[in-house]
Amino acid sequence: MNKKKPSKLEKITKIVIWIMLISMLGSAVVSAIIAIMN
Repeated sequence: MNKKKPSKLEKITKIVIWIMLISMLGSAVVSAIIAIMN
């Protein structure tokens, strides 16, 4: 494996994917809590 430094674009895409995953999980948890509270 070559130790190529990741480009700025790759870093940004990785961050965006993480944010999307976290927000999806967060909304799922919030909706589950609301369902339990009701």
